[in-house]
Amino acid sequence: MFRTDLPLWAVALAALLSGTAAKAAEPAGSGAVPAPILDATLEPVRRDGARRFDPRPAPFVLTVDGGSVPHDVLAITVLPGETVRLATGGPRLPGYEMRFGAGRAVAEAQGEWDWTAPESPGVVPVTISAPGGASVRLNVLVAHPAASIRDGLLGEYRIGAYRSTPLRGDPAYLPPRGFIEVSPADEDVLVSPHFTLGEFLCKQPGLPRYLALSTPLVLKLEAVLEAANARGIDAPGLTVMSGFRTPWYNRAIGNTTDYSRHLWGDAADVFVDADGDGDMDDLNGDGRADLSDARILASVVDEVERGGHSHVVVGGVGLYRRNAAHGPFVHVDARGTPARW
Repeated sequence: MFRTDLPLWAVALAALLSGTAAKAAEPAGSGAVPAPILDATLEPVRRDGARRFDPRPAPFVLTVDGGSVPHDVLAITVLPGETVRLATGGPRLPGYEMRFGAGRAVAEAQGEWDWTAPESPGVVPVTISAPGGASVRLNVLVAHPAASIRDGLLGEYRIGAYRSTPLRGDPAYLPPRGFIEVSPADEDVLVSPHFTLGEFLCKQPGLPRYLALSTPLVLKLEAVLEAANARGIDAPGLTVMSGFRTPWYNRAIGNTTDYSRHLWGDAADVFVDADGDGDMDDLNGDGRADLSDARILASVVDEVERGGHSHVVVGGVGLYRRNAAHGPFVHVDARGTPARW
């Protein structure tokens, strides 16, 4: 409290000095929280056409609903109107900025935001930038709710039906919550540094097509790709021979199981094809591409699962020989329990 028996100039000086001292006592980073910026010009991150391996780690810690984002670009799937919490890690210092292409966002604290998806499905770009300019970009895939399926159809695209009873009571086998609409124009949208939406689409024709895709699968494939290159394997990417399958298509091609992880977008049949000839590369240098090369790739998956990566989920690994329809490949999934065949 200021004394009232002092000259006015002394009162003013005391007030000034008191304000300066109060500012000095404020903890670092306690300034005003900047509002997130709605930027309708923001574009989804797309493949740039370059064919090279670059792990592209996230330049700072960012979590989405508590799960870490290990790369500088990643896709997440949400339903219309769903809210997710985005937060930078460590001390919440000022200067982090959030931009988003649609929906609503509220700043909860320094470096912490709640973003709510728009009611219309589609791809929404979200960018978090650090004070120095480095950024993590999210392609948020706002999916059509599974409740939109009528008589096995989503629009004019046939999905089919999932079993109402999950396998052995495992909730991982409950029907997917939603399906991502993928037009031809969005097939090159990145879901991680080295994979796009289009690579995981079901081979079932139709326009537009719809996709279920597991983020744990995408992160696992990125970890496998990084480990393969660390071994000296020339792998600018992994070719996805088969990704998502609708239950209808899975039956149409003769598969008898209704519990394949492909139906959840949680499995991919992959091989290394650096030379671009559409076949598994000769990884062991014996002059031919066969099951032994698939074994090398499978051993990389085993190595990744044993590596203790926080974002790698254990799952199935299957080896497949060459036949008249395809070369050797490896099945990889992120079902949450180990399986080998």
